[in-house]
Amino acid sequence: MSQQLLVKILSSIPGGVFNLVYLGRRVRGDGIILNTKAQFLCRVVEKQTVPIEQETVENAREQIENLSALLAGDPVHMADVQDFSIPGPAGDIPVRLYRPASAPSPSPVLVGYHGGGFIRGSIASHDGLFRRLAAYGGFCVLSVDYRLAPEHRYPAAVDDAYAALRWVQEHGAERGLDPDRVAVGGDSSGGNLAAVACQDAKRHGTPQPLCQLLMYPTTDANFTAESHDRFANGFFLTKDRMHWYRDNYLSAPAEINEVRASPGLETDLAGLAPALVITAGFDPLRDEAESYARALKEAGVPMGILRFEGMVHGFMSLTGLFPEAEKALKTAAETLKNRLFTE
Repeated sequence: MSQQLLVKILSSIPGGVFNLVYLGRRVRGDGIILNTKAQFLCRVVEKQTVPIEQETVENAREQIENLSALLAGDPVHMADVQDFSIPGPAGDIPVRLYRPASAPSPSPVLVGYHGGGFIRGSIASHDGLFRRLAAYGGFCVLSVDYRLAPEHRYPAAVDDAYAALRWVQEHGAERGLDPDRVAVGGDSSGGNLAAVACQDAKRHGTPQPLCQLLMYPTTDANFTAESHDRFANGFFLTKDRMHWYRDNYLSAPAEINEVRASPGLETDLAGLAPALVITAGFDPLRDEAESYARALKEAGVPMGILRFEGMVHGFMSLTGLFPEAEKALKTAAETLKNRLFTE
Protein backbone atom coordinates (compact mmCIF):
# COMPACT_ATOMS: atom_id res chain seq x y z
CA MET A 1 0.00 0.00 0.00
CA SER A 2 1.38 3.40 -0.97
CA GLN A 3 2.09 6.16 1.55
CA GLN A 4 -0.50 8.31 -0.22
CA LEU A 5 -3.26 5.72 0.27
CA LEU A 6 -2.30 5.13 3.88
CA VAL A 7 -2.47 8.79 4.83
CA LYS A 8 -5.77 9.17 2.99
CA ILE A 9 -7.23 6.34 5.09
CA LEU A 10 -5.71 7.88 8.19
CA SER A 11 -7.40 11.22 7.58
CA SER A 12 -10.85 9.61 7.44
CA ILE A 13 -10.66 7.81 10.79
CA PRO A 14 -11.91 9.64 13.91
CA GLY A 15 -9.26 10.49 16.49
CA GLY A 16 -11.06 8.52 19.19
CA VAL A 17 -10.40 5.28 17.29
CA PHE A 18 -6.66 5.87 17.55
CA ASN A 19 -6.97 6.54 21.27
CA LEU A 20 -8.35 3.01 21.60
CA VAL A 21 -5.77 1.51 19.25
CA TYR A 22 -2.91 2.98 21.27
CA LEU A 23 -4.46 2.39 24.69
CA GLY A 24 -1.55 1.64 26.99
CA ARG A 25 0.97 2.38 24.21
CA ARG A 26 0.94 6.18 24.09
CA VAL A 27 4.22 7.94 23.29
CA ARG A 28 5.31 10.33 26.03
CA GLY A 29 8.12 12.85 26.32
CA ASP A 30 8.87 15.82 28.54
CA GLY A 31 5.73 15.05 30.52
CA ILE A 32 3.44 15.40 27.49
CA ILE A 33 1.63 12.85 25.34
CA LEU A 34 1.81 12.55 21.56
CA ASN A 35 -1.53 12.81 19.76
CA THR A 36 -2.49 9.28 18.68
CA LYS A 37 -3.24 10.26 15.10
CA ALA A 38 0.18 11.92 14.97
CA GLN A 39 1.67 8.78 16.49
CA PHE A 40 0.26 6.65 13.70
CA LEU A 41 1.26 9.17 11.02
CA CYS A 42 4.83 9.23 12.33
CA ARG A 43 4.94 5.45 12.16
CA VAL A 44 3.70 5.43 8.56
CA VAL A 45 6.11 8.16 7.47
CA GLU A 46 9.05 6.48 9.21
CA LYS A 47 8.41 3.24 7.33
CA GLN A 48 7.74 4.86 3.95
CA THR A 49 10.36 7.62 3.85
CA VAL A 50 13.48 7.16 1.74
CA PRO A 51 16.64 6.79 3.90
CA ILE A 52 18.43 10.13 4.06
CA GLU A 53 21.55 8.76 2.33
CA GLN A 54 19.35 7.88 -0.66
CA GLU A 55 17.25 11.06 -0.63
CA THR A 56 17.16 13.42 -3.59
CA VAL A 57 15.96 16.99 -3.83
CA GLU A 58 13.49 15.98 -6.53
CA ASN A 59 11.92 13.27 -4.37
CA ALA A 60 11.72 15.57 -1.34
CA ARG A 61 9.93 18.20 -3.41
CA GLU A 62 7.45 15.68 -4.78
CA GLN A 63 6.76 14.39 -1.28
CA ILE A 64 5.72 17.74 0.19
CA GLU A 65 3.45 18.49 -2.76
CA ASN A 66 1.77 15.07 -2.50
CA LEU A 67 1.31 15.29 1.27
CA SER A 68 -0.21 18.73 0.95
CA ALA A 69 -2.60 17.60 -1.75
CA LEU A 70 -3.80 14.75 0.45
CA LEU A 71 -3.97 16.34 3.88
CA ALA A 72 -4.47 20.09 3.44
CA GLY A 73 -8.22 19.71 3.94
CA ASP A 74 -11.12 21.05 1.92
CA PRO A 75 -10.32 24.11 -0.24
CA VAL A 76 -11.36 27.50 1.14
CA HIS A 77 -13.05 29.91 -1.26
CA MET A 78 -11.51 33.30 -1.94
CA ALA A 79 -13.21 36.26 -3.58
CA ASP A 80 -10.13 36.72 -5.75
CA VAL A 81 -6.82 34.93 -6.32
CA GLN A 82 -4.13 36.51 -8.49
CA ASP A 83 -0.82 35.02 -9.65
CA PHE A 84 1.80 37.51 -10.77
CA SER A 85 5.44 38.41 -10.25
CA ILE A 86 7.22 41.14 -8.35
CA PRO A 87 10.78 42.38 -8.90
CA GLY A 88 13.45 40.73 -6.79
CA PRO A 89 17.20 41.07 -6.32
CA ALA A 90 17.94 38.45 -8.99
CA GLY A 91 14.88 38.58 -11.22
CA ASP A 92 11.15 38.30 -10.83
CA ILE A 93 9.66 36.52 -7.81
CA PRO A 94 6.37 34.64 -8.40
CA VAL A 95 3.66 35.45 -5.85
CA ARG A 96 0.01 34.60 -5.25
CA LEU A 97 -2.37 37.13 -3.72
CA TYR A 98 -5.39 35.82 -1.79
CA ARG A 99 -8.28 38.22 -1.16
CA PRO A 100 -11.20 36.99 0.97
CA ALA A 101 -14.64 38.52 0.51
CA SER A 102 -14.41 40.09 3.98
CA ALA A 103 -11.19 42.01 3.22
CA PRO A 104 -11.59 45.82 3.13
CA SER A 105 -10.12 48.00 0.41
CA PRO A 106 -7.31 48.77 0.78
CA SER A 107 -6.65 45.59 2.72
CA PRO A 108 -4.12 44.73 5.41
CA VAL A 109 -1.82 41.99 4.17
CA LEU A 110 0.27 39.12 5.46
CA VAL A 111 3.44 38.48 3.44
CA GLY A 112 3.68 34.70 3.73
CA TYR A 113 6.70 32.43 3.29
CA HIS A 114 6.19 28.69 2.86
CA GLY A 115 8.20 26.07 4.70
CA GLY A 116 10.16 23.20 3.22
CA GLY A 117 13.70 23.31 4.55
CA PHE A 118 14.70 26.02 2.05
CA ILE A 119 14.87 23.38 -0.69
CA ARG A 120 11.23 22.46 -1.28
CA GLY A 121 7.71 23.76 -0.86
CA SER A 122 5.88 26.19 -3.10
CA ILE A 123 2.86 28.41 -3.50
CA ALA A 124 0.91 25.24 -4.31
CA SER A 125 2.06 23.23 -1.28
CA HIS A 126 0.94 26.00 1.10
CA ASP A 127 -2.16 27.10 -0.76
CA GLY A 128 -4.44 25.65 1.91
CA LEU A 129 -2.59 27.18 4.86
CA PHE A 130 -2.53 30.70 3.44
CA ARG A 131 -6.14 30.52 2.20
CA ARG A 132 -7.25 29.68 5.73
CA LEU A 133 -5.27 32.48 7.32
CA ALA A 134 -6.79 34.93 4.85
CA ALA A 135 -10.33 33.64 5.36
CA TYR A 136 -10.14 33.48 9.16
CA GLY A 137 -8.48 36.89 9.48
CA GLY A 138 -10.32 38.87 6.83
CA PHE A 139 -7.08 40.21 5.32
CA CYS A 140 -5.12 39.52 2.14
CA VAL A 141 -2.18 37.14 2.00
CA LEU A 142 0.70 37.45 -0.45
CA SER A 143 2.36 34.04 -0.76
CA VAL A 144 5.98 34.35 -1.91
CA ASP A 145 7.64 31.73 -4.14
CA TYR A 146 11.20 32.62 -3.11
CA ARG A 147 14.24 30.98 -4.69
CA LEU A 148 15.07 27.48 -3.45
CA ALA A 149 18.36 25.74 -2.76
CA PRO A 150 20.47 23.98 -3.85
CA GLU A 151 19.99 25.79 -7.18
CA HIS A 152 19.97 29.09 -5.27
CA ARG A 153 21.78 28.81 -1.97
CA TYR A 154 21.76 31.17 1.00
CA PRO A 155 21.24 34.12 1.07
CA ALA A 156 18.96 33.95 -1.99
CA ALA A 157 15.85 33.02 0.02
CA VAL A 158 16.31 35.72 2.66
CA ASP A 159 17.09 38.31 0.00
CA ASP A 160 13.81 37.45 -1.74
CA ALA A 161 11.90 37.47 1.54
CA TYR A 162 13.00 40.99 2.41
CA ALA A 163 12.43 42.16 -1.17
CA ALA A 164 8.82 40.92 -1.01
CA LEU A 165 8.22 42.80 2.23
CA ARG A 166 9.63 45.99 0.72
CA TRP A 167 7.57 45.57 -2.45
CA VAL A 168 4.36 45.46 -0.44
CA GLN A 169 5.41 48.48 1.62
CA GLU A 170 6.32 50.47 -1.50
CA HIS A 171 3.95 49.16 -4.19
CA GLY A 172 1.20 47.21 -2.46
CA ALA A 173 -1.32 49.98 -3.03
CA GLU A 174 -1.18 49.14 -6.74
CA ARG A 175 -2.85 45.82 -5.87
CA GLY A 176 -5.36 47.18 -3.36
CA LEU A 177 -3.17 46.54 -0.31
CA ASP A 178 -2.52 48.89 2.60
CA PRO A 179 1.26 49.43 2.75
CA ASP A 180 0.97 50.65 6.33
CA ARG A 181 -0.74 47.51 7.60
CA VAL A 182 1.63 44.68 6.76
CA ALA A 183 2.57 41.51 8.65
CA VAL A 184 5.04 38.75 7.81
CA GLY A 185 4.74 35.08 8.62
CA GLY A 186 5.75 31.58 7.72
CA ASP A 187 6.16 28.02 8.91
CA SER A 188 9.45 26.21 9.58
CA SER A 189 11.99 27.64 7.11
CA GLY A 190 9.34 30.20 6.19
CA GLY A 191 9.27 31.25 9.83
CA ASN A 192 13.02 31.73 9.61
CA LEU A 193 12.52 34.00 6.59
CA ALA A 194 9.85 36.04 8.39
CA ALA A 195 12.14 36.52 11.38
CA VAL A 196 15.05 37.55 9.15
CA ALA A 197 12.83 39.95 7.18
CA CYS A 198 12.05 41.80 10.41
CA GLN A 199 15.71 41.88 11.38
CA ASP A 200 16.67 43.05 7.88
CA ALA A 201 14.13 45.86 8.14
CA LYS A 202 15.81 46.99 11.35
CA ARG A 203 19.28 46.74 9.79
CA HIS A 204 18.23 48.78 6.75
CA GLY A 205 16.15 51.30 8.66
CA THR A 206 12.95 50.44 6.78
CA PRO A 207 9.51 50.10 8.41
CA GLN A 208 8.85 47.14 10.67
CA PRO A 209 5.82 45.00 9.91
CA LEU A 210 3.01 45.35 12.41
CA CYS A 211 3.37 41.70 13.41
CA GLN A 212 5.40 38.56 12.74
CA LEU A 213 3.84 35.10 12.79
CA LEU A 214 6.46 32.41 13.37
CA MET A 215 5.06 28.88 13.06
CA TYR A 216 7.57 26.37 14.46
CA PRO A 217 10.45 28.37 12.91
CA THR A 218 14.02 27.24 12.56
CA THR A 219 16.12 29.94 14.22
CA ASP A 220 19.55 28.40 14.84
CA ALA A 221 21.29 26.31 12.18
CA ASN A 222 23.63 24.83 14.79
CA PHE A 223 20.80 22.49 15.85
CA THR A 224 22.14 22.16 19.38
CA ALA A 225 18.87 22.70 21.27
CA GLU A 226 17.87 19.77 23.47
CA SER A 227 14.75 18.98 21.43
CA HIS A 228 16.92 18.12 18.41
CA ASP A 229 18.25 15.13 20.34
CA ARG A 230 15.08 14.33 22.29
CA PHE A 231 12.99 14.10 19.11
CA ALA A 232 15.77 13.16 16.70
CA ASN A 233 13.91 10.23 15.15
CA GLY A 234 10.38 8.97 14.80
CA PHE A 235 8.53 12.28 14.97
CA PHE A 236 7.87 13.20 11.33
CA LEU A 237 10.88 15.56 11.01
CA THR A 238 14.21 13.98 11.91
CA LYS A 239 17.52 15.42 13.01
CA ASP A 240 19.33 13.86 10.05
CA ARG A 241 16.85 15.41 7.62
CA MET A 242 17.36 18.83 9.22
CA HIS A 243 21.10 18.51 8.63
CA TRP A 244 20.44 17.45 5.03
CA TYR A 245 18.27 20.52 4.44
CA ARG A 246 20.90 22.76 5.99
CA ASP A 247 23.73 21.28 3.94
CA ASN A 248 21.76 21.87 0.74
CA TYR A 249 20.90 25.43 1.79
CA LEU A 250 24.23 26.79 3.01
CA SER A 251 27.41 26.99 0.97
CA ALA A 252 29.96 26.93 3.80
CA PRO A 253 30.02 25.85 7.49
CA ALA A 254 30.82 29.40 8.61
CA GLU A 255 27.42 30.56 7.36
CA ILE A 256 25.73 28.59 10.15
CA ASN A 257 26.56 31.39 12.57
CA GLU A 258 25.51 34.29 10.34
CA VAL A 259 22.41 35.94 11.77
CA ARG A 260 20.60 35.95 8.42
CA ALA A 261 20.87 32.14 8.43
CA SER A 262 20.37 31.80 12.20
CA PRO A 263 18.24 34.76 13.37
CA GLY A 264 18.23 33.32 16.88
CA LEU A 265 21.88 34.32 17.19
CA GLU A 266 21.07 38.02 16.73
CA THR A 267 21.70 39.80 20.04
CA ASP A 268 19.99 43.11 19.25
CA LEU A 269 16.29 42.32 18.99
CA ALA A 270 14.87 45.53 20.45
CA GLY A 271 12.31 47.29 18.28
CA LEU A 272 11.31 44.28 16.18
CA ALA A 273 7.69 43.64 15.23
CA PRO A 274 5.41 42.06 17.85
CA ALA A 275 5.44 38.29 17.44
CA LEU A 276 3.29 35.21 17.81
CA VAL A 277 5.40 32.04 18.00
CA ILE A 278 3.59 28.70 17.60
CA THR A 279 5.38 25.44 18.37
CA ALA A 280 4.65 21.72 18.48
CA GLY A 281 5.48 19.61 21.52
CA PHE A 282 7.12 16.74 19.60
CA ASP A 283 9.17 18.81 17.16
CA PRO A 284 12.98 18.91 16.94
CA LEU A 285 12.66 22.69 16.34
CA ARG A 286 10.59 23.28 19.48
CA ASP A 287 13.28 24.45 21.86
CA GLU A 288 15.11 26.78 19.46
CA ALA A 289 11.82 28.41 18.47
CA GLU A 290 10.78 28.92 22.09
CA SER A 291 14.26 30.19 22.95
CA TYR A 292 13.89 32.85 20.25
CA ALA A 293 10.48 33.76 21.63
CA ARG A 294 11.97 34.28 25.09
CA ALA A 295 14.78 36.38 23.63
CA LEU A 296 12.23 38.60 21.89
CA LYS A 297 10.35 39.04 25.15
CA GLU A 298 13.54 39.88 27.06
CA ALA A 299 14.31 42.52 24.39
CA GLY A 300 10.97 44.17 25.08
CA VAL A 301 9.21 42.91 21.96
CA PRO A 302 5.48 42.29 22.58
CA MET A 303 4.99 38.61 21.93
CA GLY A 304 2.94 35.53 22.62
CA ILE A 305 3.90 31.89 22.50
CA LEU A 306 1.56 28.97 21.99
CA ARG A 307 2.64 25.33 22.14
CA PHE A 308 0.42 22.54 20.82
CA GLU A 309 1.83 19.83 23.02
CA GLY A 310 0.62 16.69 21.28
CA MET A 311 1.54 17.85 17.77
CA VAL A 312 4.48 17.28 15.43
CA HIS A 313 6.34 19.57 13.06
CA GLY A 314 4.28 20.83 10.14
CA PHE A 315 0.90 20.08 11.72
CA MET A 316 -0.68 23.43 10.74
CA SER A 317 -0.57 22.42 7.07
CA LEU A 318 -2.42 19.17 7.83
CA THR A 319 -5.90 20.52 8.45
CA GLY A 320 -7.44 17.48 6.80
CA LEU A 321 -5.94 15.37 9.58
CA PHE A 322 -5.70 17.42 12.76
CA PRO A 323 -8.47 19.56 14.31
CA GLU A 324 -5.63 21.20 16.22
CA ALA A 325 -4.38 22.64 12.92
CA GLU A 326 -7.62 24.54 12.40
CA LYS A 327 -7.49 25.81 15.98
CA ALA A 328 -3.91 27.00 15.54
CA LEU A 329 -4.68 28.75 12.25
CA LYS A 330 -7.74 30.48 13.68
CA THR A 331 -5.73 31.67 16.68
CA ALA A 332 -2.94 32.93 14.41
CA ALA A 333 -5.40 34.71 12.11
CA GLU A 334 -7.17 36.36 15.03
CA THR A 335 -3.85 37.57 16.46
CA LEU A 336 -2.85 39.06 13.11
CA LYS A 337 -6.29 40.60 12.66
CA ASN A 338 -6.05 42.32 16.05
CA ARG A 339 -2.71 43.83 15.07
CA LEU A 340 -3.51 44.72 11.46
CA PHE A 341 -6.96 46.20 12.02
CA THR A 342 -6.38 48.13 15.24
CA GLU A 343 -2.99 49.78 14.70
